[in-house]
Amino acid sequence: MTRRHHRVGRRILAALAAAVGFALFAGPAAAATTAPPAEFGTDWHDPLTAAPPIATPGGPSCTTQIVAAQFRDFTPYTSTYTPPRGCGDRWSKVVLRLDGKVAGRQYDRLGYLRIGGVEVLDTSTPEPSPEGIAWKVEKDVTRYAATLRGPQPVEMLIGNVVNDTYTGVIDVKVSLTFYPARGAGSGDPAGAAPDQVLTLSGSHSEGTALVGDLTTPRNSERIVAEVYATGSGGGCEEFWYLAVPADVPYSCQAGGPYREVQLRVDGQLAGIAAPFPTVWTGGWSNPFLWYVIPGPRAFDVKPVEYDLTPYAGLLNDGKAHRVEVSVLGVPAGQSGWSVPTNVLVWQDAHRAHVPGALTAHQESTPATSTSYVPGDERALDATGSHSLTVSGYVDTSHGRVATTVRRALSATSIHRWNADESTDALTARWTDDATVTTAGRGPATSTAVRRAYTMDGRTSVGAADRLRTVMLLGDRADTVVTRGGRTVGRSLLDDVYQGDASFTLNVPREQRHATGTSSEHYRILGSDAPGGCYDRRIATAQGALTEDRTLR
Repeated sequence: MTRRHHRVGRRILAALAAAVGFALFAGPAAAATTAPPAEFGTDWHDPLTAAPPIATPGGPSCTTQIVAAQFRDFTPYTSTYTPPRGCGDRWSKVVLRLDGKVAGRQYDRLGYLRIGGVEVLDTSTPEPSPEGIAWKVEKDVTRYAATLRGPQPVEMLIGNVVNDTYTGVIDVKVSLTFYPARGAGSGDPAGAAPDQVLTLSGSHSEGTALVGDLTTPRNSERIVAEVYATGSGGGCEEFWYLAVPADVPYSCQAGGPYREVQLRVDGQLAGIAAPFPTVWTGGWSNPFLWYVIPGPRAFDVKPVEYDLTPYAGLLNDGKAHRVEVSVLGVPAGQSGWSVPTNVLVWQDAHRAHVPGALTAHQESTPATSTSYVPGDERALDATGSHSLTVSGYVDTSHGRVATTVRRALSATSIHRWNADESTDALTARWTDDATVTTAGRGPATSTAVRRAYTMDGRTSVGAADRLRTVMLLGDRADTVVTRGGRTVGRSLLDDVYQGDASFTLNVPREQRHATGTSSEHYRILGSDAPGGCYDRRIATAQGALTEDRTLR
């Protein structure tokens, strides 16, 4: 980044910090890269996103392929991963790359990849053109390096149905590229990669919850759980944000729209998080919105995280502890959520046992409300909120370290629809604010992350059975790191998708006369951005790429 762009970036950071919520900033206009057709044809641009590429260090690397599969049904692909030769067993970066292709007719499909039982990727597929599409997904998987140091079983599944109607066979290859650490101290900064990645043993479902046992090393000094939480399956939980109470006339009567991913340790609430409102590539009744640009996170589902370090003293007793992951708001007996869970552990290399204790636990009562107004246009206004604070300490080889985790969630939504649901609209906002403060030797360090997810969508069916969907999605985060009360790091993420697509219902595919525009503007500034700032906008019309501009 040039010095001038650095100054501009700092001014943008200041402006964004002062704005209410997360203000947007405009980049320079870009000329169209392709003149778009009048309507969608039988082929369109391959799917792509505006997210930045994974930053990798220079020097040699080693690549090994771990998956080469064609998914036609619900049979998992299995193989064995072996660490590549010539790259050692300590890496500064490990990058996963998925390359997929599919042609014909097919729904969007959900998939996972596990190595040694550890969930390393949750993903979904784009819907294909008759002539075929290809896409790729890249993910930084350095945090799973401990699992990758020895041979491991590999399991991948993208559940699919292939028959006379749905002809698309999903062809996938997955590889891992390793960048060796160059000398002592050249690996991940601040010990970013955990020493172990654990899964829940004996995990099983109890009602709507995933339950299993966790046994951590006795010298654990930091513990973080991650849950790949997704509502899916084509039922109401795929569109949980549109759910209404049982006494409200709507097609998804599922207790109302508030959802919250909870984690319990030995029955006590240890973590709360807001799920991201993922829209898959067939979502909101209109695949033409997503043929080229998917909604945020659709190809790379990010896990929600819980810092469980306040519980380290309890967990370090060498015994198995019950961990339960559930989704608050799901009606009893209703399925539709997947919550695979990993536990990342950092160990004290100079102490066999790190004792400690949980010192404080305070939670509010989850507060949810809905207000329904009948009429020609029906209306449901909903709110929800919950907060949790936990504190604990561990006595490490470098002294006592106390950790406090504060989490506060909120949700508001305005849902409007008519009697036959030929119009259906939602405006919603979810916030998830988390602060982790550690105090030990030296000044206290605090990392505060303010997350905001937004959705503003409307589907309507007009004259001549013409269905139109208009959608605006936002994924935003503001991260501030302080030490001794002084800011030492900051990053801002602003990922916005916008689309407007129409097609004719109840006619053969070639008679849909579909049109649609879509765009994604992805901006990240600060310590998490490549070079300190990254700003890219892409746009499409009728499946053709009309804009692709990057400002660094």
